[in-house]
Amino acid sequence: MKKLVLSILGLVAGFAVVAQTPQFVSTEPANRNVIIEEYTGINCGYCPDGHRIVREYMEANPGRVFGINIHQGGFAAMYTTQWGNALANQTGLEGYPAGTVNRHLFPGGGVTALSRADFVSCGNQIKEMSSFVNVAAQASIDAATRTLTVNVEVYYTGNAETGSNYLNVALLQDSVIGPQGGASSNPAQVTADGQYIHMHMLRDLLTGQWGEALSVEGSAVIPQGTLFQKTYTYTIPEYMSDALVKLSQLHLVVFVTKDHQEIYTGSECKPTVLNIPALGAMSTTLEAENIYGC
Repeated sequence: MKKLVLSILGLVAGFAVVAQTPQFVSTEPANRNVIIEEYTGINCGYCPDGHRIVREYMEANPGRVFGINIHQGGFAAMYTTQWGNALANQTGLEGYPAGTVNRHLFPGGGVTALSRADFVSCGNQIKEMSSFVNVAAQASIDAATRTLTVNVEVYYTGNAETGSNYLNVALLQDSVIGPQGGASSNPAQVTADGQYIHMHMLRDLLTGQWGEALSVEGSAVIPQGTLFQKTYTYTIPEYMSDALVKLSQLHLVVFVTKDHQEIYTGSECKPTVLNIPALGAMSTTLEAENIYGC
């Protein structure tokens, strides 16, 4: 039996879409996708090498591996968010760069934080694990109002381990041009004038610090066949922590966690930008570049 859940979350509204069957999420059992949360900063000389490793791993595994760069800690003089410290504090990291792979505690490790040298080998282990849940998203941005609308579907192909999971919707920005120490170790992301191209930078968490709870009333576990359909709306600010927000550079990573740690699986979504004024209505092409990134 498929069940729908209705919820309202803080300043970002999340509510069940009235539908009887999944509209775009897969209902076929699949293995887990990889979510690498990388803790970084512009004054971290070794961090670009971690960025390179994650980028190359993503390129080699399209649709299976997704990166989230979290600027946090003593090396992060720019681009920080309100979410970074709590995320980092649960990892047990002791240096930078460091990251987690699906927030999973791998054998032999007392904490979930990993060296960049372990990202690929640990990611390959995650890819071989089965997942009892699938998640997918579709999104659009109204350029005139800067309103982001995200539709998310979560479908359980098997019984969950517990009676409550958490849905997380992360807003990321690509192609943020700025400073970065140690950039020479990742030349593919260095501009002609020596600046750095920051990718999949965490900008906000639409579902809050640890996500929105998913549960089925009266059930000890979320049962096989359960479908959650959520819609979130969010007004995109012009600037977020030291960076102009260009609409075409935004994308989302959505993922489902067991609790505040274990990530079961996730996926990526690139919003469609709608209602863009004709360039003739813009005062300059520079204005169009600054607002839309086109």
